[in-house]
Amino acid sequence: MSPPDAAADAERAQAVARGADRTLVAAARHSGGRTAAVLGCAVAAAAAALAEPAVLGHALDLLLRRDPSGPAWTLLCAAVITAEVALDAAAAWLTGVVDGRSTARLRRLGLSRLLRTAPHHAARHAPGETAARLTAHAAEAGKVPAAVAHAVAALLPPLGAVAALFLIDLWTALAFLTGVPLLLLLLRAFARDTLTTVARYQQVQLATAGRLVEALAGARTIAAAGTADRERARILEQLPELGTEGRRMWQVYGGTTARSAVLMPVLLYAVLAVGGIRLSAGAIGVGELLAALRYAGLAAGVGAVTGGLAAVVRGRAAARRTAALLALPVLDHGRAELPEGGPGTLELRDVRVVRGGSTVLRDISLVIPGGATVAVVGRSGAGKTLFAAVAGRLTDPDAGQVLLDGVPLREVTAEALRREVGYAFDRPVLLGDTVGDAIGFGAGPEPGPEAVRAAARAAGADVFVRHLPHGYGTCLADAPMSGGEVQRLGLARAFCHAGRLLVLDDATSSLDTVTAREVERALAHEVRPGTRIVVAHRLSSAARADLVVWLEDGRVRAAGTHGELWRRDPDYRAVFASDARTGVEEEAPAEPAEGATETAGSSAADDHRVPPGEQEVAR
Repeated sequence: MSPPDAAADAERAQAVARGADRTLVAAARHSGGRTAAVLGCAVAAAAAALAEPAVLGHALDLLLRRDPSGPAWTLLCAAVITAEVALDAAAAWLTGVVDGRSTARLRRLGLSRLLRTAPHHAARHAPGETAARLTAHAAEAGKVPAAVAHAVAALLPPLGAVAALFLIDLWTALAFLTGVPLLLLLLRAFARDTLTTVARYQQVQLATAGRLVEALAGARTIAAAGTADRERARILEQLPELGTEGRRMWQVYGGTTARSAVLMPVLLYAVLAVGGIRLSAGAIGVGELLAALRYAGLAAGVGAVTGGLAAVVRGRAAARRTAALLALPVLDHGRAELPEGGPGTLELRDVRVVRGGSTVLRDISLVIPGGATVAVVGRSGAGKTLFAAVAGRLTDPDAGQVLLDGVPLREVTAEALRREVGYAFDRPVLLGDTVGDAIGFGAGPEPGPEAVRAAARAAGADVFVRHLPHGYGTCLADAPMSGGEVQRLGLARAFCHAGRLLVLDDATSSLDTVTAREVERALAHEVRPGTRIVVAHRLSSAARADLVVWLEDGRVRAAGTHGELWRRDPDYRAVFASDARTGVEEEAPAEPAEGATETAGSSAADDHRVPPGEQEVAR
């Protein structure tokens, strides 16, 4: 990695870390009252723990002197112990509430950002990593607000104990203070080493989760290829490293505990020795010596401090993982509305899109008339899918702008955009409980049963849906479907919510030729009129379009009717002929009659004489 790249990565990491800390502060404010209650209960419990040695020591001195007030102080000692236990219980209950609320907030924020960013940004993290960031890491980060409160409260007993030692006897306090620098160094090393090991452990967790989800998604391919053992080894490849980092975390914690276990007795013996000398000299009493020993134990008890510090460190490291989702750029929307009854005229002005440092779409300027059917064609890597994404604002161009009926898409409200711009994809994801829900799924008003069935008929899905166990009411989990059937339901969903602009991104690739042509005819005659952009790989799709946009290396090489491009440019014909699976050369289309217009479903398109064996070509 070059120095500039390393510096940029370091700067991004620092920005994510700062964002994570701000997110944790916001989470603490979200449950501010409860977090304050946790702090209050924890501090009160710590105060009770501080008061206990003094009250107990004084009660012991009174009982040894047979003072009449001794029993009263004994009851007071019991009350202090009871209060400490009750406050600890209340703090524990409130901690669970704060942890749950903070975790829920972090998950909502992360999921909201994922859904509000452009799809290519959301895909920046593997699905398994994203799931881990929203589940385990968000839960760990959600513990930070309460952990900070407990860590602050855990500082009170040591500090208060040192102050109490000074009040009891100066020399015993000085004897204890000789070991305080060692305690501070111990805590500092623990915090530093814990942060490093936890970050490594969580990174390996993310990588393993990502590989697991990849394997689950490709289970059929793995089974067909017979590579189950290889995939298992790949998924578990980093398990030894995970074990190493896990052991290292416990070694850091155990080492700190062991060193403190050695240091604490030394300090206690020092206090006991000095206190014994002071007792023999009559400077302090037996109860005061007992209190001094208890306070020395509280002051040297780094266990509670290291535990709280470890929780904060783990939570901050996890928050940085979750904050990586919150750092995804938001696809903001404006407040403009599209003009009523607009025809769907789409205009691209000097559009340029960059991905991974490479320009994928280059300075595209194009006007697509409202109501036209446009086929976007080109070889693999020409930028067809990205063109489709920009046209309906699934992503924004890095330069230039896209306008629909004269309004820049960036300025259109989210509701209007998704109501008037629809998509169908090559691999649609069906959302909802039933097949009917999946077809009606959309941002607009919920369509009625008849509208759902009409959309299914237009997409060629009605026949197989009616043969399902419960028809349109069949649960998706109980409706095994082929890729072509799933694609038809995706088309039906797009048709059900078709607005003034409909983008079909390779949405008929899994359909047979007859069904694909039926869909094209339905799109022309049965679906709500509007502008259609079709990422075309079939010759018939290009032939039936009003306009063909031919992309090459991210540029518009030519735009015109299919017949014109076919006649004048052999490279255009090669776009279809080179990838045909059958290897049969496509016949040149017959020239349409002078003045005839090629429209979807017209006889002019049929004159192109597409061979019966015409197949989808690769993107």
